[in-house]
Amino acid sequence: MRLSSVEVIPYALPFKEPYVTALGSLTQREMVLLRVRDEDGVVGLGEAVPLALRGGVGLREVVRELERWGEDREVDGLSAPSRCAVGTALMDLRGRRVGKRLGEEARDEAVECNATLVAGPPAEVAAEAERWAQAGFTTFKLKLGSESARTVPQEPFSRTRWAGDVEQVRAVREALGPEVRIRVDANEAWDLETAKTTLAELEPFGIELAEQPVAGLEAMAELAALTSIPLAADESVASLAEAEEAAALDACSYTGIKLSKVGGPEAALAIADVIPSYVTSALDGPVGIAAAAQVALSLAETTHPERLHLAHGLATQRLFASTIAAVECEVRDGMLHLPPGPGLGIEIDEDALQAHRI
Repeated sequence: MRLSSVEVIPYALPFKEPYVTALGSLTQREMVLLRVRDEDGVVGLGEAVPLALRGGVGLREVVRELERWGEDREVDGLSAPSRCAVGTALMDLRGRRVGKRLGEEARDEAVECNATLVAGPPAEVAAEAERWAQAGFTTFKLKLGSESARTVPQEPFSRTRWAGDVEQVRAVREALGPEVRIRVDANEAWDLETAKTTLAELEPFGIELAEQPVAGLEAMAELAALTSIPLAADESVASLAEAEEAAALDACSYTGIKLSKVGGPEAALAIADVIPSYVTSALDGPVGIAAAAQVALSLAETTHPERLHLAHGLATQRLFASTIAAVECEVRDGMLHLPPGPGLGIEIDEDALQAHRI
């Protein structure tokens, strides 16, 4: 399979409302589309989401890396987002060449997703939860810890503080009742004592899991021994080696996997073989979401298929005001439905892509 051309296209999608977490408030998501074409004219799509707010490489560096890869095809030295884009584009190309969706024969499978609720005043968070519930969602992920928001210079955001993590959870539980599942994510914002106290206050509300409440696997392991709420890693597990360390320390019951964080689909499945996993969005565009959805479907082939009851964090396209895709995954009744075409099935709207280029 010889490539005849490689395009590296940075673009940004605006959010409908600012995306507020413990790390700040984003108004748009910057990404890089990688488009490869083979000598037969078949196209493969990949996507990189720079994770500068998490201490990773920024947009310019990812663009430089992918442009360099387009010249020398050398994967060594690429950052995780760039490896993700390359691996996804080549997998998509292979799928399109043989006329099959990646890893699956069936065309009608869908992935259960959680609602993603940004931090805010409790009444507003509860009202937004009700809107997601009306759209068929039964698992709700609340972004907490914004009182500890830290100033990080790599991406444009405004510092926002909302008091009352516990009050937000209480408001959602009271609004939606006892049957729905609630998980929380603090993005490492709490220290150990704050996490211990906050999770103790949250226990009566029936929390499904707490994602990355503290920084570092050792602190996670210490906290896991102090709470009945299952912990899930995110920032602390970005590689197979870290997954193996987390398992050895009993630091978490689960880990969330972002493809751009770990380096692509193959790396994601290797981690899921070590720790029961669910797949989450790094606020990806349509290409990244489609790749993540296919990884989520492939978790049935890992060593922890019994944990497939967990919803995946892949309905985040609902947060964006626009798209670059003419054909993409569709969110219906709390499920993410894959497009029917071969490979990833994503088709780009060229006019929209040009409008969102940066």
